[in-house]
Amino acid sequence: MEFRKLKTTEIETRAQSIKDNGAVFLLYKDARADMKILDETVGVENWQRSHNVVNGNLFCTVSIWDSDKEQWISKEDVGTESRTEKEKGQASDSFKRACFNWGIGRELYTSPFIWINLQNKETYKSGSSTRIKSSVNFEVSSIDYDDEGHIKDLEIIDQDGNLRFKQGEYIPAGGKKKKKSSTSTGSEEISQSTATTLKDYVAADDKKAKSIIQAKLQKEGYNGWGGIFKLTEEEGKNLLGKIA
Repeated sequence: MEFRKLKTTEIETRAQSIKDNGAVFLLYKDARADMKILDETVGVENWQRSHNVVNGNLFCTVSIWDSDKEQWISKEDVGTESRTEKEKGQASDSFKRACFNWGIGRELYTSPFIWINLQNKETYKSGSSTRIKSSVNFEVSSIDYDDEGHIKDLEIIDQDGNLRFKQGEYIPAGGKKKKKSSTSTGSEEISQSTATTLKDYVAADDKKAKSIIQAKLQKEGYNGWGGIFKLTEEEGKNLLGKIA
């Protein structure tokens, strides 16, 4: 049984260690991506999950129905606690790990070393620790795999659409403007003015505008508001016309 590779919208980033001048990031998947891929591949009625405690550790078993053998085939793994909700964190983590055993998202283990240079304005001190401000976010904008399923090309952008990491290339602090993909409709890169106007609607929590913008970003496969900066000028103007 073969599961498809994760899409950019199904991959998230997390800072593993943070220094004054930059941070090391890891790629991870959300449990909802596992459920979606299981539904797509085997069908919603042909898989199931269960949890049990062994020596104080929470295990998850993911079982898939084998119609040829007429039996459930199961794989399991143990979870670790989250920083916020102990039980929920263990349940989610054990489920994701069990899905790794089935092969879902296993390509994340081939991720390159991800170091993102940070600007002083993007971090703050909490005691002796350096932390990234909550207004600073990073998301995977592009990913490609080789014939063996290993990650061969990876790009990460920030909340303003600036390219902050590209596999095999040095990106300075603050990044650089991400060029529009040639596969997108239109060729003119969105202007700073149009992008800023759209971002202002989001910042003002305009529900109608946010709904319209989010629908467009999801349609294009962009995860997060940083996707605004990956639209073309024509797409941006069309959104403003719908919002007005």
